[in-house]
Amino acid sequence: MANNKTFTMIKPDAFADGHTGAILKMIEEAGFKIKAIKTVKLSAEDAGKFYAVHSARPFYGELCAYMSKGPIVAAILEKDNAVADFRTLIGATNPADAAEGTIRKLFAKSLEANAVHGSDSDENAAIEGSFYFSELEKI
Repeated sequence: MANNKTFTMIKPDAFADGHTGAILKMIEEAGFKIKAIKTVKLSAEDAGKFYAVHSARPFYGELCAYMSKGPIVAAILEKDNAVADFRTLIGATNPADAAEGTIRKLFAKSLEANAVHGSDSDENAAIEGSFYFSELEKI
């Protein structure tokens, strides 16, 4: 059975371009409840820890530099079938392949600057959410 929570980040490019409000509105209009939210500025070290799963990949250094270049908005979202429904809402990782009306189609600049992160499994949603929020912060 699918979990009812997922994790997202509004990435530095979308935050800097002033898209946070529009993205959060789309999330809420899609039926998600925001259970925890915060704006943070990641250090390169913290970005490295969050993306450690990609540490052997050639893009890892650039990813950490990108994610630490400006503030992000981290959030825990709740809805039935949260992970799958959120992945549909945000669209394909490459915005060129994203469906019309998805967050990435509307707000992403490129494959790297793709506006939002969304957990890809219930297990990763729990791990990623715990990176940013303590149990006490999760309403």
